[in-house]
Amino acid sequence: MIKEILADLVRIDSVSSRSNVEIVEYLERRCEALSLITRRLPYKDELGIEKINLIALTSNVSEVELALVGHTDTVPYDPNWSEATNLTERDGKLFGRGSCDTKGFIAAALTALETIKPNKPLAFIFTADEEIGLRGAKQLAQAKPLRVRYSIVGEPTSLKPIRAGKGYSLAEVIVKGREAHSAYPALGASAVFRAARLISRLESIANQLKEDQHPAFDPPYTTLNIGLIHGGSAKNVLAGECRFTLEWRPIPTQPSDHLLNLFRAAIAEEIKADPDFQCEVDANRQDTGFETAPDSPLIKLLEKASGNNSGTVAFGTEATQMMLLGSESVVIGPGDIREAHRTGEFVPVDELERCAEILRQSIQQLCSS
Repeated sequence: MIKEILADLVRIDSVSSRSNVEIVEYLERRCEALSLITRRLPYKDELGIEKINLIALTSNVSEVELALVGHTDTVPYDPNWSEATNLTERDGKLFGRGSCDTKGFIAAALTALETIKPNKPLAFIFTADEEIGLRGAKQLAQAKPLRVRYSIVGEPTSLKPIRAGKGYSLAEVIVKGREAHSAYPALGASAVFRAARLISRLESIANQLKEDQHPAFDPPYTTLNIGLIHGGSAKNVLAGECRFTLEWRPIPTQPSDHLLNLFRAAIAEEIKADPDFQCEVDANRQDTGFETAPDSPLIKLLEKASGNNSGTVAFGTEATQMMLLGSESVVIGPGDIREAHRTGEFVPVDELERCAEILRQSIQQLCSS
């Protein structure tokens, strides 16, 4: 049955650029067959496309003991990948887009509830737009449609319970200059040179961030990266503008704007040295990390059920938004994150089936005892 559910989910193309209505309708039918009460929370994305967060409850309540959380969207896939939306089994692996991230978890969650009748409130939460900025989960965190005591968030962790994760932040930086003929540089000011000085300061900030460490992480400090940069209009013109993208991943014990404050102080230093220095910073994403105490009952339960010690990850997840709903959160799921987002994405069959059993035990212990 679990393979059939996963095959159905993979067959539905739910790339983030599309509406997720089709997969929500499928999940509604599955949940209603399990006697769950479903509730849609729709919104429009920036292109006006309808997206839906779906909540399915064992009873019509505003507070639940446990929520199982999975995102319905996937990253795009190569059109030449013939089995992207056709689940294919080979060598104990199930191939298809989303099989690992995170439709496998969703299939396991639906399967886990088939043989259990919870007597404490349980919720399934299916979100939209996780792959493009956790947007659906952020909508939920803002709307606060329910309170959650414990949440299990599906991500491919090879069934290792994850009790803490770094945040994820982005800023678009625009450094201004004055265009001039490159033969007469005194007539202008190069935005590229100015950006280079600023980037050099960021490199120093990166080293400074290493002083504030969280030993549970690898690396144990907030990291930053400049992954994109573009400046100038021609080889013989002083650049009038230079843009770059600054990304940082804060440890959960550090405010997500800590680096941003250091960066603004660096900009102030540049202005002091060059009063004509101009720079715009659009910090359009500042997601904090999450951390659940190692002695949490949920951590202990999942460590025992999975046979794996808990750990941490350096990437962002929806666990942060679930904590804003009052939850102690853990991230776990079948498959390896290194296989996600790739052509040939797969989930091992044995991990998929073990995940269903782990979730069954979790439901039984938290909601059926």
